[in-house]
Amino acid sequence: MNPSISCADRNAVSSFQGRWPRVWQAMFACTLAFMIAMFASPDASAQSAPERQEYMLGGGDMVRVQVFQNADLTVEARISEAGFISFPLLGAVRIGGLSSGQAERLIATRLRDGRFLQNPQVTLNVLQFRSQQVSVLGNVNRPGRYPLESTGMRLTEVLALAGGISSTGSDSVILISERSGSRQRREVDVAQLFLGGDPSGDVLIQPGDSLYVHRAPVFYIYGQVQRPGSYPIERGMTLAQAIAKGGGFTLRANEKGARLHRKDSSGNVLQTEPRLDEAIRADDLIYVRESLF
Repeated sequence: MNPSISCADRNAVSSFQGRWPRVWQAMFACTLAFMIAMFASPDASAQSAPERQEYMLGGGDMVRVQVFQNADLTVEARISEAGFISFPLLGAVRIGGLSSGQAERLIATRLRDGRFLQNPQVTLNVLQFRSQQVSVLGNVNRPGRYPLESTGMRLTEVLALAGGISSTGSDSVILISERSGSRQRREVDVAQLFLGGDPSGDVLIQPGDSLYVHRAPVFYIYGQVQRPGSYPIERGMTLAQAIAKGGGFTLRANEKGARLHRKDSSGNVLQTEPRLDEAIRADDLIYVRESLF
């Protein structure tokens, strides 16, 4: 032992050496906890995210089947309504109701079991999606029938396929679907999905569903305004904004002489003198009278 080290120093060193294993364990535990926090969180979020299911092949789909290093076994075929395609050496193979990966394994197994190839590597690609479709109708930019390229497509994705809602379309979409053997109708406010921050209304779409976008609600204005006519109602529109939409008052208008004609729940038309901040409803008719002086 070094004679220059005092007795107190030797005691301090001995005390630290006695604590060293515990210090090392504490540092190791902190490091391990930090690593778990860094790497476990992304995995947990990835596991909680819903996985998009594979597309299931069906009648009408056009597929290309290729076998590695066997160009003569390349086939382009449309799946029959019964789910079959004709494949060289194998004849009719039923792939309807299978995913692309399941169909690849089925054909490879049949080629191997039939002793045509030792270790076939089969690839199947869908050229045209026809079997699982959804109808998009009404006020969209490209109405028609569209294929669901996966079984996890949502309402907003299907609307995007149809070019989105047109300028004359409503913010709400009517979804007609069949679930559990019963036909259902649901109305989804698409704008609220984004404005309200609640994505729960962005429902999953299934084959055979129909989406319909009605025309946007309108109001009518005539009398002493610059541009009388009908106009779409914007969210939260008031009488003052409706008059501005019509170009504002003319020089002969009675600015306090607006009349509002509105149907009640019984279908009767009621006439009122609305306030400028009163909300406009669908099919309201606004008449601006002429000033007498």
